[in-house]
Amino acid sequence: MTSRVRDVFLRKPFYVDGATDLVTLCRELSRRRLSEAVVRDGGRIGIFTTTDLRDALTRETPPAALAVRDVATFEPWSIDLDAELSDALILMLRHRIHRLLVRGEGGAETDIVGVLGQLDLMAFVANHSHLIALEAAHATNPEELKAAARQIDSLVGVLHHDGVRVEVIAALVGELNRQIFRRLWEMLAPETLRTHSCLVVMGSEGRGEQIIKTDQDNALLLEDGFSFDGLEEVTARFTAALIDFGYPPCPGGIMLSRPLWCQPLARFKDTLRHWIFGGPEGPDRDGPMNLAIFLDAAPVAGNVGLLAAARGHVDFLMMNDQGYFARFAQAVERFGESGSWWSRLPGLTGRAAAEIDLKKLGIFPLVHGVRALALEHRIGALGTADRLKALVATGHMEENFARDLTDALRLLMGLKLASNLRQIAEGRSPGNAIRLSDLGTLDRQGLKEALAIVRGFKQWLARHYRFDAL
Repeated sequence: MTSRVRDVFLRKPFYVDGATDLVTLCRELSRRRLSEAVVRDGGRIGIFTTTDLRDALTRETPPAALAVRDVATFEPWSIDLDAELSDALILMLRHRIHRLLVRGEGGAETDIVGVLGQLDLMAFVANHSHLIALEAAHATNPEELKAAARQIDSLVGVLHHDGVRVEVIAALVGELNRQIFRRLWEMLAPETLRTHSCLVVMGSEGRGEQIIKTDQDNALLLEDGFSFDGLEEVTARFTAALIDFGYPPCPGGIMLSRPLWCQPLARFKDTLRHWIFGGPEGPDRDGPMNLAIFLDAAPVAGNVGLLAAARGHVDFLMMNDQGYFARFAQAVERFGESGSWWSRLPGLTGRAAAEIDLKKLGIFPLVHGVRALALEHRIGALGTADRLKALVATGHMEENFARDLTDALRLLMGLKLASNLRQIAEGRSPGNAIRLSDLGTLDRQGLKEALAIVRGFKQWLARHYRFDAL
């Protein structure tokens, strides 16, 4: 509360002449997604809000004939840019108002540099999450949106330091990321393209399990028969902007700027068939991986029915193909264990003190195994924990086992997050490797137990799908 007003997100003042009629003003506020306007009327400064509009509608004069000067509040409460937040909050509480005009360096009543809203102030005091969402919603160009996106990593650090549970951080960051993607798409894609397509995120972003920005997995599905001149330029600008925002490009090229991930629905259905069954030249080597990524797809903007149709086509193609389910699930054995190194964790000597890959040894087998079960049993949930709940609810997994797997996943995600934050602080790129020497006794023991649970899950999957018969 001793921070300064200048530290909080301030809405840029939208000035309007006092002679403007209310209908014209409200149209402009709607277009700009604003709920207030600063009114200039001669030498006076006032403010017009939705509360003033409510009161104006009770008058006999129709809104189109009412000038904003007749209903605005003049000599509104204001505060200096360098005032403390506690002063701003006290003003709001004392006078039962929800926003203050912010005066510039000189402090002149007519020198208004911003509008401080009560929600903006409280979001700043709480954890900045609402602030980031507001900045994204009110951004008018990619550069302003970039400023909001760049704050997400610092928010993650604050929440982690405050002991917020990793699954809560992941859900919050996932929602903020989607708001960033949606607003960027609105800026870059004309309305006709947005209406006839569906922007989706996939992989850990789609599952809501990505916290630190590691890569971008996205795609664009188009309505059949729809064409748009300049599509490649729009998708390329979208990918480039996300890179500029701090979302690294996907090493595997799983981005809507690549033709494979930007297709009409019918052609994408053919692609899905090829991923599953292969073609005349044989199986598609990357098919299972691409299918796994797509199975985690979540809509961000546009015609969500396109994604639903594509996802339903996967279930149609599978039709209880137990052989494919088993081959798909067998990817959990792709990353074998090096002897029984995990049993040496407490000692941290020799090879046991080296870095290990949390994704390969723990997160991937758990996530992919659950994903395979969700595919087999036609479970629509995307998050791993939600898929486990659904497996229990449908009688396909014991509740205690699902609980252990959920706990293991969250512990591994928490260790990865802590490691990523250390890597960033040290000037390194965040990755999946974790140094065992960085772990305390409890974390080492927790890691050992989590990896034992994952190993037991892999054995369970091997029995369930009869890997020995493949």
